[in-house]
Amino acid sequence: MRRRRRDGARKEKMIMALSSVFVLAALTATGLFIRERNEDKSDGYVVDFSSLENNGDGTAQNEARSLEEMAEAKLDGNQQGIEDNAVTSDDLDYDPYFQETDSLSVENTDGEGNGTNPDAAKPDSETDGDKKAQAGKDKGKESDKDKEKNETGSEGMIDGAKDTADSGEEESVLEEVAAMEEMEDTMAIATSTSIQPALTFSDGDTLAWPIVGNVLINYSMDKTVYFPTLEQYKYNPAIIIAAVEGETVTAAANGKVRSIRKDPELGNVIVMELGNGYELTYGQIKDITVSEGGFVNRGEIIGNVAAPTKYYTVEGCNVYFKLTKDGAPINPMSKLN
Repeated sequence: MRRRRRDGARKEKMIMALSSVFVLAALTATGLFIRERNEDKSDGYVVDFSSLENNGDGTAQNEARSLEEMAEAKLDGNQQGIEDNAVTSDDLDYDPYFQETDSLSVENTDGEGNGTNPDAAKPDSETDGDKKAQAGKDKGKESDKDKEKNETGSEGMIDGAKDTADSGEEESVLEEVAAMEEMEDTMAIATSTSIQPALTFSDGDTLAWPIVGNVLINYSMDKTVYFPTLEQYKYNPAIIIAAVEGETVTAAANGKVRSIRKDPELGNVIVMELGNGYELTYGQIKDITVSEGGFVNRGEIIGNVAAPTKYYTVEGCNVYFKLTKDGAPINPMSKLN
């Protein structure tokens, strides 16, 4: 068994050694083959000047110079008169479609080495004539373009004039609309003024209660009455009606709002004309719903009860209600139902 194993191991080693030798031999042969091909391959751009230097006569030197000039012409692809033979099939940077078609400095070929530039085969006189004819055609095209531009400009001017006319019409229409609106407003004011009834409150007319409540302090102009918050006696030209904050206050008679003001003692005050010199004054009001100059019908809401001012903190929330004729106070109780 040991001998068999030793023999198998020896065979494997021999096989590995022979395989290595075979691989090395193959690589060596391949390298030699590639080297010979590279040495045999000639480069179209390389010129051997060593043989020319050994030749001492002037003819060889002239040939060397001509060969140098040819090599430089082959390497310069941008010079006029480039030849297709200078570009080899192994040159990967060459792009035949990169050259401008029918340009003056490039001669195009038809694939067989024949030039296709028409100017190259024509004499100078014919080429100059063609250039002049082409220039004349270009001028004609430019004149046509100028005509189109002028026509377009005239059309633009016409369109601009139309736009200007349209804008003028729009402005006139807007002015007419504004005038009509102003006229409507004037007519509305005149109509509202005309529909307001005449204020004809007389001595025989009565008043409605602006709010339902007890009278906290009565009207008194012939003797003084006691004010709990002020802790003093004084005259009272109105009646103080107990109320709840936020409760609605209504107009006691038809009238026109003469003024709305703020008073430190009475809070927000509304003064309303009733006609024939009669006026009503409402105090301690908030959230006023009427405006100065407006006509108010009897029973219409004019606001809500406000919190009492510091002059009526003990009395609590109330409505100050005063009636006057020609500025002189009158007892409202004489007119209330």
